[in-house]
Amino acid sequence: MTNGLYLDCHAGIAGDMLLSSLIDLGADVDYVRQHLLSLPLDQFNLKFTKENKQGIQATGLTIDFEEAHHHRKASDIFKLINESTLPKNVKARSTQIFDVIAQAEAKIHGMHVNDVHFHEVGAMDSIIDIIGSCLALEYLDISEIQASPVPTGNGKIKIAHGIYPIPAPATAEILKDIPLAPFDVQSELTTPTGAAFIKALATHIGPLPAITMSNIGYGCGTKDFEFPNVIRAIQYTVTEATPNQVQVLECQIDDMTPEILGYFIEQVISEGALDAFYTPITMKKSRPATQLTVISSVAQAKHFENFILKHTTSLGVRSYAVNRQILHRQFQTIHTTYGAILVKLAMKDNKIIKAKPEFEDVKNAALQSGQPFTNVYNDIQHEVRKHIQLD
Repeated sequence: MTNGLYLDCHAGIAGDMLLSSLIDLGADVDYVRQHLLSLPLDQFNLKFTKENKQGIQATGLTIDFEEAHHHRKASDIFKLINESTLPKNVKARSTQIFDVIAQAEAKIHGMHVNDVHFHEVGAMDSIIDIIGSCLALEYLDISEIQASPVPTGNGKIKIAHGIYPIPAPATAEILKDIPLAPFDVQSELTTPTGAAFIKALATHIGPLPAITMSNIGYGCGTKDFEFPNVIRAIQYTVTEATPNQVQVLECQIDDMTPEILGYFIEQVISEGALDAFYTPITMKKSRPATQLTVISSVAQAKHFENFILKHTTSLGVRSYAVNRQILHRQFQTIHTTYGAILVKLAMKDNKIIKAKPEFEDVKNAALQSGQPFTNVYNDIQHEVRKHIQLD
């Protein structure tokens, strides 16, 4: 039995909000503080207070510094973490988060990752937010993290490089491939730190799954809006040995065009289905047809039954529950002869059993190098095996 965490980012996510929500959830302040004080950082003091945000009582964070803090290079931060006495898992998670930010900044500014200067993100408070949040996760014994789609807000923001539209360039780069949530608010709701936390550590992003909630914490930002400016951290229990149960919904269709079928797949996935696919079949009188299969959580089965009946020509839907067992997934960036490559890790019992480079990164490496895709993929896979020890 291990603990999972679902982050409800209805008002976005920032580093201070996240750390505050984990403290509100039950992480020990002294545990976090003492580990942070062991790092070679400027003198600081953490102050957690109870705040009321539109009727929601949440925990807020203020960080006081005794000295003016300075910007740091990515390589300095990686060295600081690597040479520290932080717990092994905290080092790994913190490094992953900073690496996501460094990769985004390096791409935006056209420089090597190690030469990236962390401006807003590299300031002392953000370093504390990231490492502090990873320490809180360690204290709470969180083994997997899921999150809701992320709203960014809109308007303009002043950063170190001038005035930019929201989301800021680094935030936008980090949020590629992350589902966004619409929220028309003239303010920055998600920061690079918050976006990087989701990108680096969340294994699934979508609506609240069918879980049993064991505890809830609220962390708030400093701004006040007409809505509660809080992030909700929901803790739940993960049972490793028990397969997940999902619902399989099926129907047979012989009178919808390929274009409409393709449109339906896009719609049902965006609606929150776990998976959807078509299988060519032959129906009575030897007519070619298509079998539609949609997989959803058991709790959402009735919703998707109605969705299929409303958006397809089918007159009925078959539905049955099945067991599935999935591997825990997370991402790690490795540095290869072709540059930085994102690798998907599949884990069981906290051991890595599979590692696969992301297709888009390999494709870009092949295009930039002018080498055949297969050659580049094999080279990168060889380097992955050198960097990552499989069980």
